[in-house]
Amino acid sequence: MLPPCNVDAIFVGAVAVLADDSRSSAIVKTAVSGAVQLTEAGLVGDAHADLQAHGGPDKALHLFPAEHYASLLAAFPAARNLLPGGLGENITTRGLSEDTVCIGDIFALGAARIQVTQPRTPCWKIDRRTGCEGVAAHIAAHGCTGWHYRVLEPGAITAGDSLVHLDRPAGSVPLARFWRTVRTPRPLSAALSLLAAAPGLSPEWVRKLQERIARLCRNEA
Repeated sequence: MLPPCNVDAIFVGAVAVLADDSRSSAIVKTAVSGAVQLTEAGLVGDAHADLQAHGGPDKALHLFPAEHYASLLAAFPAARNLLPGGLGENITTRGLSEDTVCIGDIFALGAARIQVTQPRTPCWKIDRRTGCEGVAAHIAAHGCTGWHYRVLEPGAITAGDSLVHLDRPAGSVPLARFWRTVRTPRPLSAALSLLAAAPGLSPEWVRKLQERIARLCRNEA
C-alpha cells in the first residue's frame, strides 16, 4: 500500500480562447476553496473544450505531481505557468509519482472513491500555455505525465484532504512502465497484451493496444 498524501489544491476552469492563439481550451484553471463535488463526469464547475480528447468518465479527474514542476522549470527556465495548477490538472499532490502509482489503483479522496485509468497524453496546449515549444514533447519523453482517474463513488472533496490508497488489483501495471512500453517503437505483442489486460485501464487505451497488437501480429506473420 502507498502512504497517504494530502491534496495541496483543487483546480477548475472554464473554456476560453488561449492567449496568443485563436483556439479554445480549459487548460487555464484556478484554485478553489471549500468543498467541491466530484461526480462521475468530473468536478462541478470544471469544463473541457475538446470532449473527444478530454474529460469523460475515464478521465474525470487529472492529478499532476507537484514535484514535476521543478524539473520542468529547470529544463525550460523561460517557460510561463510552470507552477501547480499551471498545466490544467485538477488536483496536485506531493509524494506520488508514475513510478509508484499503478493503473487500477483505488484511492479514497474526501467522500469519494477514485481509480487510476491511464496516464495523461500531453498535447500542443501545454506548449501554448507555457509559451515554450518542446515542453509537451519533454513531458512525453520523460514520462512525467500525471494521470487520470474515474470516479467509483461520487462525493465532496476539499483541498487538504488525504488521498488514501485502498487497493491494488492483481495484474496492475505501474504508470511509468505502461508509458515506456507504449512509447517503444517496436514492442513485443506479449508486452502490449499485459498492458491491455491491466485492471482498470480505460476502454480507449484497451482498444488502442488491441489494434496495435493486431498490427504487430500481422507483421510477425
